[in-house]
Amino acid sequence: MAFPTIVPCKKGMARETTIHEGNGIMKITAGLLHFQLLNEQVRETTDAEVVIDNCIGQRYIGSGLGNKHITINGVPGNALGAYLNGATIEVNGNAQDATGDTMNDGRIIIHGSSGDATGYAMRGGRIYVQGNAGYRAGIHMKAYKEKLPVLIIGGKAGSFLGEYQAGGLIVVLGLRQTRDKDYCSFCGTGMHGGKIFLRTDTPPEGLPKQVTVREATVEDLNEIAPYIDEFCAAFGESKEEIIKEKFLVLVPDTKNPYKQLYTHN
Repeated sequence: MAFPTIVPCKKGMARETTIHEGNGIMKITAGLLHFQLLNEQVRETTDAEVVIDNCIGQRYIGSGLGNKHITINGVPGNALGAYLNGATIEVNGNAQDATGDTMNDGRIIIHGSSGDATGYAMRGGRIYVQGNAGYRAGIHMKAYKEKLPVLIIGGKAGSFLGEYQAGGLIVVLGLRQTRDKDYCSFCGTGMHGGKIFLRTDTPPEGLPKQVTVREATVEDLNEIAPYIDEFCAAFGESKEEIIKEKFLVLVPDTKNPYKQLYTHN
């Protein structure tokens, strides 16, 4: 049986450790480790699996990475998984702002809540949030060719959900949450592509004129079914309990909501 090997800490890493457990696993105790040094270790390791313990706000974890599985115990900082390109990141805790900023592929699974601008400009991959998301989740989300970004929020979302959305799927399940007055207010402002699914029978306040709301059809629900399956598998939820409730779908009725502002059309 191989014993773990402790890698000498670089300057600025006092009292923090990196341990190779063998079998392709690296364990890092983050603590007060500077985010740049932490990210260097995550990028440079040849281990396929990375476990980060005692994470206390380090930013940009997993940025641009593919072919790794990163488990984070604690609270990662802003821009978790920015430009992610195929890796899986799983957070046992909450996440801060701009999770999955412009991510291209892969998965981010948050066993907690996430901050503002979750999925900002994401263009591929999936983000699953067990709890709530802050303001402007899914802002500027887009889709291109085979890329289809998906954001599922298990709790509720703050105002301006799907602002300027150009593609992809956003799903808000409202599980075990009290839908207060601010539930998804001003949803879909500037939306000109994609779909927003809300598990409710009451449309949110402040919907813009260019967004149409209707009850989800069987075809609509089939479109999100595989992602609901993955969400339930990640968090131990019941798909049967989720889909027995009514869903509303928000879609834009124009691809150019600002046409009236242009001199030439």
